[in-house]
Amino acid sequence: MISYTSKDGDNVVMVYSRAPSGVAGAPIKQVIGFERKGYKIDVSAISEGALNHLSPLPLLLAGTGSQILLYNVEAGKQLRSFNVFDGIRIHGITCVSNCCDSLMPKFEVAVFGEKKVKLFELNLRVEVGCDDAQLRICAELILVRSLPRFSHWVLDVCFLKEYYLCSGNESISHVVIGLGDNSICVWNISTSSMAVEVICPERTLLYAMRLWGENLNDLCVASGTIYNEVIVWKLVPQRHASLSVSPVEDFSSVPHSFYESPDKDYKVIYLCRLADHEGSIFRLAWSSDGSKLMSVSDDRSARIWTISKEKEYSADPLPPPDSYALILFGHNARVWDCYLSDSLIVTAGEDCTFRVWGMDGCQLMMIKEHVGRGIWRCAYDPSSLLLVTAGFDSAIKVHLLDSSLLTISNKQNVRVEEIKEKKEIFTTSAPNISDQLSFMNSKSEYVRCLRFAREDMLYVATNQGYLHLAKFSKAGNIEWTELVHTSKKVPIICMDLISVSSANRSTDVEDWIVIGDGKGNVTVVQVVDVVHAPTVKFTFTWSAGMERQLLGTNWCKSMGCRYIFSADPRGVLKLWRINDQTHQDHLLSVCDQTLKDNGASLVAQFTSCFRTRILCLDASFDDEVLVCGDHRGNLIMFTLSKDLQTGSIDPEVNISPLSYFKGAHGISSVTSISVCRSTFNQVDMCSTGGDGCICYFKYDGDSRSLEFTGMKQVKELSLIQSVSADLSSTDDLTCRKYAIGFTSTDYIIWNLLSEMKVLQISCGGWRRPHSYYLGTSPESQNCFAFVKDHLIHIHRHWIPDNDRKQLPRVLHMQYHGREIHCLCFVSDASQRYSKENNSSFGNRFSCVATGCEDGTVRLTGYAPDSVNWFASKLLGEHVGGSAVRSICFVSKVYKITTEHSVISNLGHGSDTSSNGANDQFLLLISVGAKRVLTSWLLQNRMLSNMGVANVDQEGIRKGDNSSLLRVFSSMAFQWLSTDKPSKFSSTRKSVESTKINTRCGEDTSSVGSGLSSGSSCLENNQKVSKFCTTDDKENDWRYLAVTAFLVKGANIRLTVCFIVVSCSDTTLMLRALLLPYRLWFDVALLVPQPSPVLALQHFILPNYSPCEYKYLYVVVSGSTDGSITFWDLTESIHVFMQQLSKFQPEKFIECQKRPKTGRGSQGGRWWRTLRNRTSKNDSRDTIGKTDGGEALNGNQDNSAANGVSLNIRHDHGNVEASSCAEDALLESAADGDDSSTEVREIKPLYVVSNAHQSGVNCLHISSMRDFHRSEPVLSYCVLSGGDDQALHCLTFDLVTNDFSQTERNYDLTESENRWELSPCTVYKGCRIRFLSRYAIASAHSAAVKGVWTDGTWAFTTGLDQRVRCWHFEEQSKLTEHSHLIISVPEPEALDARACSGNEYQIAVAGRGMQMITFSAPCDS
Repeated sequence: MISYTSKDGDNVVMVYSRAPSGVAGAPIKQVIGFERKGYKIDVSAISEGALNHLSPLPLLLAGTGSQILLYNVEAGKQLRSFNVFDGIRIHGITCVSNCCDSLMPKFEVAVFGEKKVKLFELNLRVEVGCDDAQLRICAELILVRSLPRFSHWVLDVCFLKEYYLCSGNESISHVVIGLGDNSICVWNISTSSMAVEVICPERTLLYAMRLWGENLNDLCVASGTIYNEVIVWKLVPQRHASLSVSPVEDFSSVPHSFYESPDKDYKVIYLCRLADHEGSIFRLAWSSDGSKLMSVSDDRSARIWTISKEKEYSADPLPPPDSYALILFGHNARVWDCYLSDSLIVTAGEDCTFRVWGMDGCQLMMIKEHVGRGIWRCAYDPSSLLLVTAGFDSAIKVHLLDSSLLTISNKQNVRVEEIKEKKEIFTTSAPNISDQLSFMNSKSEYVRCLRFAREDMLYVATNQGYLHLAKFSKAGNIEWTELVHTSKKVPIICMDLISVSSANRSTDVEDWIVIGDGKGNVTVVQVVDVVHAPTVKFTFTWSAGMERQLLGTNWCKSMGCRYIFSADPRGVLKLWRINDQTHQDHLLSVCDQTLKDNGASLVAQFTSCFRTRILCLDASFDDEVLVCGDHRGNLIMFTLSKDLQTGSIDPEVNISPLSYFKGAHGISSVTSISVCRSTFNQVDMCSTGGDGCICYFKYDGDSRSLEFTGMKQVKELSLIQSVSADLSSTDDLTCRKYAIGFTSTDYIIWNLLSEMKVLQISCGGWRRPHSYYLGTSPESQNCFAFVKDHLIHIHRHWIPDNDRKQLPRVLHMQYHGREIHCLCFVSDASQRYSKENNSSFGNRFSCVATGCEDGTVRLTGYAPDSVNWFASKLLGEHVGGSAVRSICFVSKVYKITTEHSVISNLGHGSDTSSNGANDQFLLLISVGAKRVLTSWLLQNRMLSNMGVANVDQEGIRKGDNSSLLRVFSSMAFQWLSTDKPSKFSSTRKSVESTKINTRCGEDTSSVGSGLSSGSSCLENNQKVSKFCTTDDKENDWRYLAVTAFLVKGANIRLTVCFIVVSCSDTTLMLRALLLPYRLWFDVALLVPQPSPVLALQHFILPNYSPCEYKYLYVVVSGSTDGSITFWDLTESIHVFMQQLSKFQPEKFIECQKRPKTGRGSQGGRWWRTLRNRTSKNDSRDTIGKTDGGEALNGNQDNSAANGVSLNIRHDHGNVEASSCAEDALLESAADGDDSSTEVREIKPLYVVSNAHQSGVNCLHISSMRDFHRSEPVLSYCVLSGGDDQALHCLTFDLVTNDFSQTERNYDLTESENRWELSPCTVYKGCRIRFLSRYAIASAHSAAVKGVWTDGTWAFTTGLDQRVRCWHFEEQSKLTEHSHLIISVPEPEALDARACSGNEYQIAVAGRGMQMITFSAPCDS
């Protein structure tokens, strides 16, 4: 086996010189090993040397995992990626220029991580494109030298230059390496040898070291110790160490090349000791001239020290001199990194914020845009004003600072508004308000409403009935125009604005303003020629309600300027139709004389069922829907018939709601609604609210149901006013890019895609009159106005499209900010696409779902032909941010049939499950802390609606990012349901010792609890454990593992997702999710389970025997005690499906649910238990022996077992529906002897005790090839990994031959250990026969965390940071084929998928995620 690095340095391939054992016909020189692909790991290093002033475009080097990424900052594109280390995390990058050619610049790059340092040469070639406008950069990273492994961790690297007197040039000659034991090494580049090694006498452990200087004469070393001190020292020749002279006076005699005297000794000279910090030193930074030193610490502070070199040297550590220490406090957690320039100070910390400080210690800027464990690195380039931050969330974000920050950084008491470059700030007051000097009361003149019409026009309504227009000039002057005065001393309560194209001139627009006053009157004003000379064309007023009962007037853009809605406090919404005086002759009919006389007529009245004030609405005559949001967070939908346009409906008749959704935003107000047609007879809706959430809904016209489909919680906003999209966005409501809202007293525009703050203005909160206006790109075109202290404050940032040049703000895609605990491939949709369209798209494109410690679930797209991980989106968050511990993807639907049908040709990779379009559900199930179980439903709009013609096949084949993003955006998971128990409830079992008469199987250390003729059984009346349900007042239980599968009944339209979930309280529960009604059931409890289950897998065996069960449903669990247990769920599932055959949930089940986010949640849950007339226990006692009757797994088949006790769960607030569901399901249950409120109990089928010496961390089950078998049967293997570093493989099959139950299996000898396997279990004509058991004691050098197998190849990973490939040979022996060092620290999960061409994609997750591929031999 040979390991090599490809020429471009970004791949490591395993090449085999001989065919692996057991693989026939493999070519000798075939590449069949691993290949590294994309990373999603925290960015741990940013290049120290600024590249942008040495090349035509700003460039950036970043280190993530073991890779270096080269970015074009201006274009926001990744140019190249280079693999540097194997499994070693990059800690730092140092870069200096080695060539001044602007078209072909060269750089010397030093990359270090842990105890390794590698030197590279980065060659750039700048080429001008065909249009002479685009610059293309070609990069090449050449390895110069890999330095020997050092004895301690490398903390810093510095290049030294040598000056040649003859030529007057400088060249890089040496490299200084700073180590964690407070020592430095000097490496000679030309001779590739170590020139000098100096150990500081102050031997201490360091967390930080920083080197400064271009030659040894100026070299200064700053060491940050774990003892809260900073030691500053330098090197001098031995003869200078004994002198007490100034360095300026004596170092001029030192030769320019100090290596001319190899025998010369150097000694450490202390400059100062800085000991004011109260925590360990994490990072140090020198100023450009070396006169100042900055340190950041565990004490959340940053300090700037003045280092004086005009003093005598000392060989002993000195006390702190008279150094000036500027202390910066502001971070809420530890400070990780810092940067010190001549004009600005930058700090970045664990609180995910970076802060910009002036040289006087004043904080000028604070931005929080990263998530997770903090910002690791920050870098600032004074020449381009670019500030780059990178953190644990894998994001690299670029900020362009205002140049005015540099000019005022040394000034004090400067307002933040005065440093905004290219931003205009106006402060003005409306007419008749500036003259008021007395105290204000309810009748005083003040501003009531503000509305922007465009970036230079603002409409202002006042308390005394005035409507003004303020127009801003480029010179900063404001021109006021009084438009309307409704009536004296009547306040204007509400105002809305709509702009439409002018009928006379297509190039001009006209504004329509509707205002409502305190008397209940509505006034409409038409303003024309608004661009040149705004003029009121006409105005009219009518009474729309009683005094003080008019609270809202609204236009609807989709309905134009002819229709107006008015709202009152009791939830009544009135629709008015107005007359355009310029078109009344052809707009009005004979029956419209009322409209002609009065100016407006009532068309319809809509009454909310909640009787609360309606705040926002949206409507569509085409879809005939009107959606409203009220003050208490409810959504109400009405029918907006097209007959309203003709006036054929009596306006005095109240229109009742068509549907509603109670508590869509909890108890917080709904602030905006958008409606968009999705498919025929289906409407999508998006709403925002005061709970800081964006919610998505779907209305089905056939079922007339309003269904919650998803939610995004913007934690940075406490209230979201609306969501907006730029012009490049699609009509899809889920693709809205910007959220506009408030947090505390600040107005914020938040970019939802890049997770960055676009704008933040302190205004006093959302309750003040305010208005905003956004252009085509809100980053450079935005306006905001608010009222404070009787003044109107206007902030305008408006750069014309031609002058706008905006840098991309995110270079590296943002990801989870904390550890990833689980992942799974979501590949079924892409595979269906490939089959339906005869395309290989599914083999190049895959999606990976991941669950994180912070409670988030993300979907990430991968394509090897593009930039690997090309997109990632947040699906949602678990309740309260509870950690996600396990996740699984469910796609196959198994049908239960009443009549037996023979199943044939069921080989590897095929199944007979239902995959029809009508009954196909693609589900994602996630579980985690606080016993939260969440389900997601995959909706692929491209496959269902868009069609093949809309897919750019050629763009996908070439890896075009826009084409891939289009396909990826079409795959959307909609939130389906969340099951969370009530507070302080627990299903933990308490143990009682009782006496029962039973006989147990033998040898718990071997496979099985089944019976054999020669087994030694327990005596009668032996004490065993009996479990009973108790409630403990504890809320710290968490789910640990989950597995699920879909079952559809033969004669019912319902599909059930059966979910087996394990809890940390040692319980193992079988639950059922009824689709599409989102109804949860507790079906059965799997007992006894003495230890918590860490891993769950299921397998569904086709039943060949002529019995009523088409499939056998078996679950395999791995526990913390090292045991592996088999559970048979077949009969429980069939009985449950039989009960559902008479169940009609659509009549009484309320499906209006939304995730509980902590803000605006819908309250707690009620647990209701359904009584059942059947026995609670499964009559099959798998550890006992039966006496007569039909044998079923060694137990008697009792007819009493045909009933299942169900625990049904409903949300609080629908008690009536819950009672109906309870009665209906009770009537459908089978009759029995006694009633019971307990769920059914299922006993273990087999227990493999001591399979591992400690906990079983992972399991995987697959069918496999049979060697030397003549019987037409399928065999399966269960592969497990544990904390004992071992792998365990157990194989079995299902046969239909008529063997005697007392027949013994074959005895197999594996690894010099003799395993006697238990006999086969006969199951109604079928029997499960265990074939072999094989274990590898030390498969990894640390705990095994993830396994996957397809029966031919197996992939495993562990805490040793390796992925190992194993090959199955005869008798299920595993032979290690190859291994690869990965860059993911602390891997916790692994999943794989088989692609075409014998290629496998393997995803590993832990503190990040990495994709690798494995190419298998063609004949394997």
